[in-house]
Amino acid sequence: MSGGAHATGGAHATGGARATGGARASGYFDDRSMLRRMHRERALALSGPRALLMQAAHPLAVTGLLAHTTALEEPYDRLARTAKVLSTIGFGSRAEADEVSRRVRAMHRRVRGRLTAAVGPYPAGTPYRADDPELLLWVLFTLVDSGLVVYRKYVRSLARPEEAAYWEDYKVVGRLFGLRDSDLPETIDDLDAYRRRMLDADRLFVTDWARRRAREIVLEPPVPWAARPLVETLNFVTIALLPSQIRRQYGFSPLPPAIVREALVAGGAEYVKRAVLPFLPDSVRLVPHARAA
Repeated sequence: MSGGAHATGGAHATGGARATGGARASGYFDDRSMLRRMHRERALALSGPRALLMQAAHPLAVTGLLAHTTALEEPYDRLARTAKVLSTIGFGSRAEADEVSRRVRAMHRRVRGRLTAAVGPYPAGTPYRADDPELLLWVLFTLVDSGLVVYRKYVRSLARPEEAAYWEDYKVVGRLFGLRDSDLPETIDDLDAYRRRMLDADRLFVTDWARRRAREIVLEPPVPWAARPLVETLNFVTIALLPSQIRRQYGFSPLPPAIVREALVAGGAEYVKRAVLPFLPDSVRLVPHARAA
């Protein structure tokens, strides 16, 4: 998980796990769970940068959590660590999942302080801590929302019960990282209501520091020149798939008009879904953890 937390541990998370039968003893999820079915796709890697930029739009998250962990100073390292943690939880044993979440919780228990200056709606002196349920829920939401957006766009459409099952699986992840049932939206409809509240209220505010670093991440990726066209194409997708409220605050430009941008992304997504993914071998299409599981 990109945010980290302190938590109650693996035993607390078993209630919402979707793993069943013999697989239940070895992992929190099995191959029938939506989390595994979605996260086995390499296309989900596109959700990581989007989630990170969304996380950085929360003033307390970016000041009290991301700024402490060099998330925006070493974004690609952080995304790799996040992917490894989520893969271990999704495809590893319960012991492995408990251990990796315990390490992240321990690391973030130490992160707390107060804002030294006003940030958006938050006055100077506002306390923050990395295990604050409000911040943890925002981080969890950005991962879920980005996963759903990217999967629907580049793999296939999802029925509402499948989206609900994905959220039930992610609630298990949330409990592993310290969120209680009372901290988590109960249903997928409740999660949608949370999304609207966060995007339409004044809780999100992209700071100058976050805006500067985010633009460097997207527009100046640390890759060889030969790889720049591919990376810049993927980063264009990242920007285009951000919620419009957050994209405007970052001030990303130039982007084509919304109707053109949506057509470009949608067209490319349909091409990937219909002409690329169906013909890829599992060794290319699926992440290594999924093939091993």
